Order: sequence, then structure tokens, then C-alpha cells
Amino acid sequence: MDSSRGVEDLLRELAPQVLGALVRRYGQFEACEDATQEALLKAARRWPTTGLPDNPRGWLVTVAARELLDAARSDASRRRREHALAVATPDAALLAGPADARPAGDVDDSLVLLFLCCHPALSVPSQVALTLRAVGGLRTAQIAAAFLVPEPTMAQRISRAKQTVRASGLPFALPAPDERPARLAAVLHVVYLVFNEGYTASAGDRLTAPDLSTEAIRLGRLLRRLLPDEPEVAGLLALMLLTDARRAARTGPGGELVPLAEQDRDRWDGGAIAEGVELVSATLPRGAVGPYQLQAAIAAVHDEAPSVEATDWAQVLVLYELLERVDPGPMVTLNRAVAVAMVHGPEQGLALLGTLDADRRVGRHHRLLSTRAHLLELAGDDEAAARAYRDAGRLTTSLPERRYLSARADRLRAPDRRG
Repeated sequence: MDSSRGVEDLLRELAPQVLGALVRRYGQFEACEDATQEALLKAARRWPTTGLPDNPRGWLVTVAARELLDAARSDASRRRREHALAVATPDAALLAGPADARPAGDVDDSLVLLFLCCHPALSVPSQVALTLRAVGGLRTAQIAAAFLVPEPTMAQRISRAKQTVRASGLPFALPAPDERPARLAAVLHVVYLVFNEGYTASAGDRLTAPDLSTEAIRLGRLLRRLLPDEPEVAGLLALMLLTDARRAARTGPGGELVPLAEQDRDRWDGGAIAEGVELVSATLPRGAVGPYQLQAAIAAVHDEAPSVEATDWAQVLVLYELLERVDPGPMVTLNRAVAVAMVHGPEQGLALLGTLDADRRVGRHHRLLSTRAHLLELAGDDEAAARAYRDAGRLTTSLPERRYLSARADRLRAPDRRG
């Protein structure tokens, strides 16, 4: 593996394994996480030049363990911690050469780390940040850049998350069986949040942040490997693959937003679509259907259609009706309104959208206004559509979306359009 990109990919794969090995031995998440990051940085600087060691994971574990003990020795006031670490070390040979001890049993430390980082004691932003750093192996600066916040802000968020983990005394172990469904739901939610931020950045001058989408898909593959019998894990991976398959066609040469109806579908990733369709097709018939599986099924219908007009909108509508029963929410209703408009006409879609006006979660959200604008345009009310596009553009914090919405409004107000 000669390229620096290949080394970076390997380090992301090994990061949770190394951190898990240290936490399992020493039981100090915050200190172990810092030491793991130092080891990853040293490897990132050294391996592209010197080549990979014979045992990359063992090299990282050894270097991280040395970093951990050096940090304990660096301050006299921490001699007690050093003693505790020395006592906790199961084998003094750990520091003498490469180590590659695997956890007892067949539990992968990566899964334990995912559950730990997504513990309900942490806020959702902290869960996201800690997951990307501890399980994704991303540096603080990378996470801050992806979420368009200053690096010190992200550093504080990560630090608070680690302090919360330390103060909680959470064991480094899988949650009890009765807690696992809720905790898995939190893990999937965090991975989906990371993907969504990558697919459509919430703010700034970029429409997408591809590194985040790619990392979310990598985490989805990891979860699929660790939990092959969980249908919602397969559903989330399928959903991300089917959605990300359109990424190349979503922006024009200048980074401008290209809506679904105008995308060049030849630029969609056929391999990702095939993989996503195969996943969701194998998962849906197996039993209880969850929201990620249903969203993946909707994405598959869109991806397999040769055009917007040829899309099986009746099937999309049925799937959204099922999704609204399984996981109701204003965004589901909003998307169902589009399907209603395509099947039964824009007036019925607009009527359904009207039920969301009093919902504080979306009443002044740019997505509601832009969807209303689209349906008004379909209904032929160009003047009202232009106003709605303009209002939506004022509310979004994404510059590509703002430019697109403003351009739509200007086009509808053009003299030749108004006749």
C-alpha cells in the first residue's frame, strides 16, 4: 500500500481496534483515546515514507501504549495513575515489541466503541463528534472542517464528551441485552446524521462534504460486518449507497445544485445502486420492516427509474405511507406530499403540506417552503411559487441551495415566463 490515501484508509480501519485494545487493558477512555490519536499521527507521517510495518495494528497498539505511559510519567502528580497502569498491564512484553492481542471471545472492540460513543448520556452532537474521532480516526481539525465550526469549538465538544464518558464510569462492554435495541438505534442515527451532513452540508459554500459521506458508508459497512443479522443495519447501508450513488450528478461544473429532475442519470454510480438494491431486496422480506429499510426501498425506486416521469410514484407513495406509520414525523409527511402530488395532482399535495404549517419543527423550515414552491409551480401558480422559492432561499444556510432557490424564483418572475 504505497499511497498516502491507502495509509489513511488503513488507519481509519485500525483506529477503533487500537483504541479498543487500550481501553480494554487500561480502562481510561480519555487517556487511551488521546494516545491512540498520537499513534495514528505518527503512523500517518511515517508509513508513507518507510512503508507499512509487518503488523500495522500491533505497531499502533505498542506506540499508543508507550504514549499512554509517557503521558502518565510526565507529571509527578500523576504517579498514582502510572502505578495503576503498570499494575493493569497484563504483559510487560507489550512495550517490547508489536502487540496484537484480540479481545476475549468474539466481540469486536469496534462495536463496543460505537455503543460507547453513542451512549444516551451524551448529546447528539457529542455522539457524532466522538464517533468520528474514536471510531472514524478523524483528527479534530478534520471534523471541525467538515461541520464548518472552528477547531477549538470542536475540540471542546470532543473533550466534554470524553469527560462525560469518564465521569459516567461506563464499562467498556456491550450494553445489556435489554438496552441494545435502543443503543443500536442511537448508533444508526449517528451514522445517518454523519451521512446526511456529507450528502447535503447544512451550511457554507459547498453543497456536499464527500469525506463525511464516505466515512458514514465505511461505518455502515463495519456495522454490517459486525451485525450481519440486523435488518436495519442492512437498510441503513443500502439507503446510504443508493443515495450517495447520485452524488456526482448533484452538482454542476461550478458547484451549483442540480435537482433530481435535471440530473444526468448516466453519471449515477451503477455499482453502488446494484449493491444497495441487492441489500434492500434481501432484507425487506425477512420480517419486521424498519424506517431505514423503507427509505432504502424508496431510494431504490428512484434510482432504478430512467427519469422522474418514469418513476413508479404510486409505489413511492405506498412506501411513504408505510414509513409514516412506522416512523412518523414532519419530514416524512413533507416527502409524502410530493408523492401525493405526483400521483393525485399538486393541489392534493399542497393540501397535505398545509397540515405542517403549524408544526414548530418545520413551519419555517426552508425545506417546507421549497417543497411548497415546487408544488405551486407544478400547479401553474408561478407568482406564489416565486415568493415561496425566495422565502426558502432566505432561510437556508447553504449557499448552493440559496443560489438555486433564488434562481428558480427569478426564472418564474421573468417577463417571458409571466406572459
